[in-house]
Amino acid sequence: MDIEVLGAVAVRVNGVSITPTAPKPRQVLALLALHADRVVPVSALIEELWDTTPPRSARTTLQTYILQLRELISVALEKDEREGPQGESERRVAKNVLVTMPGGYLLSSADGRSDVRTFERLAGTGYRAMDAGDFAGAARQLREALALWSGTAFADVQAGAQLEMEIKRLEESRLCALDQRIEADLRLGRHRELLAELTVLVNRYRTHESLHAQFMLALRRSGRRGEALDVYQRLRTTLVRDLGLEPSAGLRRLQQSILTAGHESAAEAPDAAKGRLAPTS
Repeated sequence: MDIEVLGAVAVRVNGVSITPTAPKPRQVLALLALHADRVVPVSALIEELWDTTPPRSARTTLQTYILQLRELISVALEKDEREGPQGESERRVAKNVLVTMPGGYLLSSADGRSDVRTFERLAGTGYRAMDAGDFAGAARQLREALALWSGTAFADVQAGAQLEMEIKRLEESRLCALDQRIEADLRLGRHRELLAELTVLVNRYRTHESLHAQFMLALRRSGRRGEALDVYQRLRTTLVRDLGLEPSAGLRRLQQSILTAGHESAAEAPDAAKGRLAPTS
């Protein structure tokens, strides 16, 4: 089974899509796919579909959606049977792929590919490389992890309470990986290469202090000191107006170092961005 949720949802068995077009069965599959090989409680699925006001027929309706998904899985499994004989012990049936468990359902991936799991593995490797001072390796691993994203997670799913929570969690993981990849690139002296990307990012995440600090550093190291100070002033205006907050102490120190044209080494400069991060927009 191949599972993709970091963008549009696509779940395939034997290369055949089992992703339904109807919104609610699609929600059910999305939540099961994200938690593949783990039991998803019936209560979580009902909350995803109907929030806090489920109909009296919620469990029966959910069972109908599960049956619809199993029909799609059966079609995909038939392809495998047509392409070659299998022993009885190896033959999979839909109920063994989408399994009824005590209190919930489990989607068995059969050790297939999940873009979320691959992202988390690559990002973890990248973080460990950062900790070890291997900035080239960290940048490479984190860039590969971020390349798995094709848009917002579950972009084509009508998300309920459960998926909305997961979308926020995954977006925060994405931002963390992005922050660390940019820091690795800064430590490798790639400040000019980062300018275009950071221009877009600070406009998208208008209160994200770390990204703004990284943009300020990249501009300063590119000889654009005045523009770096402008970035600080725009961020401060936005923070005060929208959140009632002043920039963090770390960001203020970075501004002062740019004002006084103090020298920072490539190794210590990214640390000026550390400290409190304002909420992302």
